[in-house]
Amino acid sequence: MARTTPGVRLLPNAITVLALCAGLSAVQFAFVGDYVLAIGAIGVAAVLDSLDGRIARLLDATSRMGAELDSLSDAISFGVAPALVLYIWLPDAGRLGWVAALIFAVCMVLRLARFNTLLDDAEQPPYAGEFFVGVPAPAGGLLALMPVILTLQFGESWWSSEIVVWLWTVAVAGLLISRIPTLSLKRLRAPARAVAPLLVGVGLVAAAIIQYPLIALASALLLYLAHIPYSVRRYHWLANHPEAWDVPARERRAIRRARSQRRLGLRRPQFRRVAGVARRAVLRPRPPTQHVPRVYPAEAAAPSARTGERRPRRRSWRRIGLRQRGD
Repeated sequence: MARTTPGVRLLPNAITVLALCAGLSAVQFAFVGDYVLAIGAIGVAAVLDSLDGRIARLLDATSRMGAELDSLSDAISFGVAPALVLYIWLPDAGRLGWVAALIFAVCMVLRLARFNTLLDDAEQPPYAGEFFVGVPAPAGGLLALMPVILTLQFGESWWSSEIVVWLWTVAVAGLLISRIPTLSLKRLRAPARAVAPLLVGVGLVAAAIIQYPLIALASALLLYLAHIPYSVRRYHWLANHPEAWDVPARERRAIRRARSQRRLGLRRPQFRRVAGVARRAVLRPRPPTQHVPRVYPAEAAAPSARTGERRPRRRSWRRIGLRQRGD
C-alpha cells in the first residue's frame, strides 16, 4: 500500500482546526446577539468533528497529535463555547449561572479525558466499540443549547427561566460524565438494498434543515434522548449473551427471536406454509374405511344378568384414565 503524501496527511488536522474555529465563532456570534448563527456554528463544528476521524482512517493518516488536537478542539467547541453562549444569552445570569457554566465545561473536559484513556484499554469486551460511555461531546454541546433553541423558535416560556436553564445545563453535564451507554454510529453498516431509501431520507432531512432549521435540530436532539433507554437495554443484552458478540446484526436479531420463543414456550413451524398444508389435509376427502371393533383380552369377564352369557365390558373408564369401582 502506497504511503500518503504529507499534504493528504494534513487534511484531517485541518478539518479539526476548522471545527475549533467554528466553535469559537459561536461565542463571537453570541456577543453580537445572533444566537441562530451561534447554534449553527456549533452544529457545523459537530459535523466537522464527525468527519475528521473518518477521513484520517480512510487516508491512513491517524496520528497521536491528531488525537490530542481533536480532544482539545472538542473541549473548546462543545464545552467552553456552549457554556459561554448560555451565560451571554441569559440577561441576569449572576454567580449561579457562572457556576453552572463552569460545571458544564469541567464535565466536558473530564468526559474527553476518560474517552482518551478508554482508547488505550485493551481489556474491553468486543461489543464495547459499539457504544459510547456517556453522552458524546457534540451531542452534549448541542443538548445544552436546547433552551436557546426552544426560545428562538417558540418564544419565552418555562424553558427560558433562569433556574430551568441552569438545572438543564447541570443535568446535561451529568450525562457527559455518566456511565450510561449510548449508541455509536461508527460501526453502523447499511445494507445494499437500503442505500436508496437512506439517500431519500438524507434529502428529506436536508430539506427540513433548510426550511425549519431550529425545529429539525430540536427534533433530532429529542430523538437522541429517546434512544438512550434502547441503548441501555441493548448494552445489557449483549453483556449477558457472549454468543452474539462476534456476529452481525441480522444474526443477533435471530438469536433474540429464538430466545424469546423459547422463553414463551413456542416452537417454530417446520415449514413456512404450515397453515395451508394443514387446511388442505383437512379438506381433502378420505376414502371410506370399514370399522373393525377392537377386542381386549380382559373383555370377557362380566356375565349378563338375564342370559348368563359373558359379554365384553365397556372400557370407557379406562380410556379416560379413571379406575373402575369395585362391585
